Amino acid sequence: MIPIARPVIGREEEAAVLRVLRSGRLAQGPEVEEFERAFAPVAGSAHAVACMNGTAALQLALLAEGVGPGDEVIVPSFTFAGSAGAVLACGARPVLCDVREDDYGIDADDANARVTAATKAIMPVHLYGQTADMDAVMRLAASRALTVIEDACQAHGAAYGDRPAGSFATAAFSLYATKNVMTGEGGVVTTNDPAIEEKLRLLRSHGMSERYVHTTFGLNMRMTEMQAAIGSVQLARLADGTLRRRENAAFYTTELDGIAGLVLPRELPGRTHAWHQFTVRIPGRIPERRDAVLKLVRERGVGAEVYYPIPIHRQRAYPTDVSLPVSERLATEVLSIPVYPSLDDGERATVAKTLADAMMETS
Repeated sequence: MIPIARPVIGREEEAAVLRVLRSGRLAQGPEVEEFERAFAPVAGSAHAVACMNGTAALQLALLAEGVGPGDEVIVPSFTFAGSAGAVLACGARPVLCDVREDDYGIDADDANARVTAATKAIMPVHLYGQTADMDAVMRLAASRALTVIEDACQAHGAAYGDRPAGSFATAAFSLYATKNVMTGEGGVVTTNDPAIEEKLRLLRSHGMSERYVHTTFGLNMRMTEMQAAIGSVQLARLADGTLRRRENAAFYTTELDGIAGLVLPRELPGRTHAWHQFTVRIPGRIPERRDAVLKLVRERGVGAEVYYPIPIHRQRAYPTDVSLPVSERLATEVLSIPVYPSLDDGERATVAKTLADAMMETS
């Protein structure tokens, strides 16, 4: 079986964890500090604050930016539900908007139509490793006096123009086991604002300015030393890993080009795609053909997934009667195939042929 994701865990990670275990210092400490120093440049930011997971990173970012009860935050519906969940965790209300078909990112025009007097912030999501249209987002934010929170949980190494994902505003990254940089579980918030950094550090650790001195509200969202040690090793591989992901994506684009009924993803002009996922679309007998292809591909030993089969605004936990046609249609069409760096040449050829065969057999 060729899985949809395969974390790279080598001797370096093993040695790093063993070093921490032998040190006796397991909770947040010097390993976390070193990881934060190394991560900040990935987002083109001055500061990085590590925490326990990506959803926690989003919640910390929102809280540090002053989002709370009575506020609304505009969130794209076609993404993982954690984006909206983090808003609810702050006591605010997620207002769900549609996305664009070309990059799966937030539709700034649709978002603008949903701004009210209560709207505090907007959360663009860089889905699958390609940045959202940040020019449009930043124009909207400036015109409506909105705070921007970048959900860069899938965008380590991506860029918009010459600016890395995460460099436009306070941003959250996930370090989940399948991410381009992983610590098993983990998250990072990046910012260029020293005042926001200070708030993040207080919020992350019970509001303590010093040991047992609690100066403000805070939570326990700290990262462990083991996670940070793994993350530092992973960061050293990010550039090479991104290059291999891009090579794999280019291979698929060549091999699968021209297959009837298959819409390939593309890197938009002026953007650098990190290819966290290689996500094709299969329009047609909705959603029957996509699901038939998915079944065939899996039966033949290729891991494939649908990210995401139900948009947030259609989830029971986030009920709304809003109509978001692009999000609803994409949920019936998308299909992701393996693209990770440890995929070897033979495996990726098998993936491409298996998907091509499944498309032909369901045509």
